[in-house]
Amino acid sequence: MTSPRIIAGKATIGLAGDVMLGRGVAESIQRSGPAHPWGNLLPRLWELDLFLVNLECALTCETREWGIKPFHFRADPTMVETLRLGRVDFAGVANNHIGDFGEEGLLETIRTLDRAGIAHAGAGPTLEAARVPARLHAKRWRISVLAVADYPAEWAAGPDRPGMNYLPISLDPRQVGEVETAVRMARQDADLVVVCIHWGPNMRPRPTAEFRAFARRISDAGADIFWGHSAHVVQGVEVREGRLILFDTGDFVDDYAVDASLRNDLSALFVVRLGVSGIEGLDLVPVRIGRCQVSLAEGRDRSWILERIAALSRELGTTLAPSEPGLSLSVGEAGSRQEVSP
Repeated sequence: MTSPRIIAGKATIGLAGDVMLGRGVAESIQRSGPAHPWGNLLPRLWELDLFLVNLECALTCETREWGIKPFHFRADPTMVETLRLGRVDFAGVANNHIGDFGEEGLLETIRTLDRAGIAHAGAGPTLEAARVPARLHAKRWRISVLAVADYPAEWAAGPDRPGMNYLPISLDPRQVGEVETAVRMARQDADLVVVCIHWGPNMRPRPTAEFRAFARRISDAGADIFWGHSAHVVQGVEVREGRLILFDTGDFVDDYAVDASLRNDLSALFVVRLGVSGIEGLDLVPVRIGRCQVSLAEGRDRSWILERIAALSRELGTTLAPSEPGLSLSVGEAGSRQEVSP
């Protein structure tokens, strides 16, 4: 292992799960203004060097719904101002709602993010475009973000067809190998590689054995952060040779019905701390979603979600310690093995 170069200052990357700006959230924005969905979390978001979310809706004026499915999520393109006020730097667009309003809705979402200066990955006018990683910078860190989704297959981008970067979850070398190759290629000109993945069924507190094996394969291929979402509830955290596997980061902004036992209204902001050696640690800030707004979790809600995440992580061999933000993990010098560019 070569010694990493010393860089000026440290950096923080905030990761959140699903951000859905349609339906009731859109109505709350119209009543209370574009900053409303972020609640009292805005100061913490503004402190981050980068903030990454999964955008769980199309930003489009198109109203023709695609196919027959339970939910179609859409927000007017002007709602992108909410993302800008939250200082969102990256929006994952490989998911099961990017195509809710057809190809035009998908393409307008991408144009809207481009005009707002918000990076994105995971969907595009062609398969080649959908596979292109987003390139971000946090101080002097060069970061690549790849994005994939395992559903629906009908929305898979083609050589000349708009769509998303579809990938079924499988340990078949022909399929998992595509992501492994993409990670290695992204590594060539990045100090940190993030894999953003929308995967798996809803309301599952634990990943299956196959999903765990898949995540570990991608981590071993060089993904410094494996960042999952889609279950609507937070799953456990695993550390693998200094790399982070966040199996599911839950929800962050929405108007969804709440399951009384799984508490999908309780989640966390995942803050990755970068230092000289790469990933130095992880802080989890507990949050609660209510009335179409995310806020810091308090009292019993705070205790419930922290205990839940800590227990699920222990099952994966990870000890998260109580801290001022909520829970923390020290990764130390076993972090990224890559040197940081001068």
